[in-house]
Amino acid sequence: METPKIPAPRDEGEREVLEKLIAIRDQLQLRKLDRTTYVRTQDVMVLYDQTIEQVRILSEIRRGKSAEENQVDRVVDSCFQLLSLFFMTIGRNNEAPAAYALTSTIKRLLDHLAEANLFCEQDLESMSQTLEHLSEIVHNSASTKPSPFLETLIAQRIDRCRASLLTLQNKVDDIAEPLRPTADKLVSILRQMAVVNTKSKFTPSEIYKREAELKQIGEKRKDGQFIGTDGNVLRGSEIVSTLLDRCLIYTKIVLERNGQFPDKWKPTYDVLVGIRNELDKLSLTQAWSLRETDLYDYQRQLDRIDESRVDGNWVDEQGRPAELYVQRTLLYLIRRSYGYIYHLMISSEPVSEALLPIYNQLQTLKRCLVEVKNSGGVTSARELYPYSMKLHSIDNMRVDGKFMVGEDIPEGQGSVAELLAECFDLNYELRVAAEAAAETQTPELQA
Repeated sequence: METPKIPAPRDEGEREVLEKLIAIRDQLQLRKLDRTTYVRTQDVMVLYDQTIEQVRILSEIRRGKSAEENQVDRVVDSCFQLLSLFFMTIGRNNEAPAAYALTSTIKRLLDHLAEANLFCEQDLESMSQTLEHLSEIVHNSASTKPSPFLETLIAQRIDRCRASLLTLQNKVDDIAEPLRPTADKLVSILRQMAVVNTKSKFTPSEIYKREAELKQIGEKRKDGQFIGTDGNVLRGSEIVSTLLDRCLIYTKIVLERNGQFPDKWKPTYDVLVGIRNELDKLSLTQAWSLRETDLYDYQRQLDRIDESRVDGNWVDEQGRPAELYVQRTLLYLIRRSYGYIYHLMISSEPVSEALLPIYNQLQTLKRCLVEVKNSGGVTSARELYPYSMKLHSIDNMRVDGKFMVGEDIPEGQGSVAELLAECFDLNYELRVAAEAAAETQTPELQA
């Protein structure tokens, strides 16, 4: 699994730590693959404590020494990545270990956005809010206080992400406020063309539509510059003009290629398209089909392909770099996949997978009840019987107020109970409204 370029540890103590960490990682991967039972909190916590103990020993061994990265660091990262996703799976999203995998994904995304120099303010806003939330989690982790090492490590990763974010935000600030919608539009058009370029069936008409939009934007310039209402050149005009030219060049390249990808890069392309498509499906069916630990394999595949680049580009067996079209297409697919992983992680509910079937049913019931309320309510309380019966059947599943799975009390009890209460409240409001409406109609009929 480890990259051959990463050296093995030289210190005997580090070699022992590596051996034990590999055993922990293997157990985590086996548990990840086991779909016959739900992931139990106690199983995860045992492996978490074992990992923290080995990291403590490693820190003691390295104290006062200058240690270069070796295979131990890679396996530590793998263990923390898996444990982080397991914490999400068991519903402990608001504890520090769960933040580890998300910081990795955010850093990858930010690095790719900086490299491509293609992003909009909305991209940065979402990640800024997520980092703020993660920072609060790390410093206020409630029930399980993380180890000082892990807490410090995650805080450092958040700081690095914030530094990268600030650099990108400064680039956005270089563009005048009135010109930013145009810049965002160009980013959106370029991304749309990248989607068309990587579809199984290439449709040139879609590219021609985007090309027409680009020409319309270009026609708004005067003497090649974007002008404000005061008649002066807007700040960032050259930046946006360069982005427009980049979009037009890409349009020509994509049309010339006509959906054909060079054969020698096709295996890598097919793998990345497959990952992108699978993550896209997961994003549509997340609530019912995703176990957060599933994201680990996608992450690792993407990391390996991304890290196989030499000086930012892929090289063939003869050492020749990939052409610009290949490089940009592969980078787009990697960025898009990391984007899906980020979205899936931040959408993860703080509920154990053992309770997810109940939680998802309640989410569906709530949506239905809200829709009924927004469409004017019901004419008779009888119409609410199916909802009432389902809510009571779920409520009756509780034992002493808790939703049990065997002898276990899964994480996320508060979230499920709160959602159940919301559904009962909505149902009650609709019933009261229906009964009130029926009472007002009765006197009218008698009259």
